[in-house]
Amino acid sequence: MPLSPRVPDLRALDLLLSVARLGSLGRAAAEHGITQPAAGSRIRHLENLVGQPLIERSALGSRLTTEGSLVADWARDVIGAANSLDAGLDALRTRSEGRIRLAASLTISEYLAPHWLIALRSRRPEAALSLQAVNSAEVARLVLEGDVDLGFLEGPELPDGLEARVIARDELVLVVGPDSPWARRRRPMTADELLATRLIVREPGSGTRLALEAALVDRGPMAEPLVELSSMTAIKAAVEDGVGPAVLSSLAVAGDVALGRLYRVAVDGPHIRRDLRAVWPAGRRHSPVLRDVLAVASERSPGGDGTTDDQTGAKRPRSRRRVSSMPRAFRAGRPDSSNISAAQVVE
Repeated sequence: MPLSPRVPDLRALDLLLSVARLGSLGRAAAEHGITQPAAGSRIRHLENLVGQPLIERSALGSRLTTEGSLVADWARDVIGAANSLDAGLDALRTRSEGRIRLAASLTISEYLAPHWLIALRSRRPEAALSLQAVNSAEVARLVLEGDVDLGFLEGPELPDGLEARVIARDELVLVVGPDSPWARRRRPMTADELLATRLIVREPGSGTRLALEAALVDRGPMAEPLVELSSMTAIKAAVEDGVGPAVLSSLAVAGDVALGRLYRVAVDGPHIRRDLRAVWPAGRRHSPVLRDVLAVASERSPGGDGTTDDQTGAKRPRSRRRVSSMPRAFRAGRPDSSNISAAQVVE
């Protein structure tokens, strides 16, 4: 069946995802090797096809509209499938046996994996790489069932049957929108206050949510989620728009905090630091290509510059350096978001 003429161009969808990740049309244009006017033209054509504005520009940069966030969520699977197709075609063209199937949690695939793939292209130009972006629970399942060669996940627990290596370290931080009273809060939030707060959260099975729940499990039950969303982009947009607070990866929010789109709120409680790990079936030895994947992932990630591992030949961290928490103090206040429902968010 022929595709509808309203189906967007893949390059436009890929550019939209770069704008969502980088928070700037100019930086997205540079990443794609095109001029900013050309990038603007590509986005406008995409908006004409969709019939809705997808990007809002300001002096602080560019951010996706609500409609843009929805299109970006749908586009991720499309771009992921296109990358897999490209990797497969490349393997056919070169008749290479170096096709490597990877799966990574959404935070890792969006904020770390692009840097790895660029470095791997230089180190292993003959290798055909494909990457699936799913939540941490799904990463573990794909690795255990042999659907991928190597996985990268964020969850605090390691499922039976897997071996793992730490390739980076991350911290979860509490963020609010610029109009939230909490952005003016002077004293740190207590753990009890955090437990009582209804948060915007990722879906069950995501590494971010599992790490948050594990860190607070001994302190009492958490409040019911304000709303569940399946992507980091959608959660950040909802927080910025004042829907409610969220606890997110410092990797994911660093750029938004620097630009003033989100504000970090200090918490006088557990510092939720977590290991980001590569996983593979227990007992399996790595091919030279997989050893290079592990080495690059460690070298190109926060806290990951390390020494050679005796078993795999990959790099492992020399020290337990952490991603900088950049502590900030805020003035007193509390957002009144306890009565917002998921239905209201959809509307």
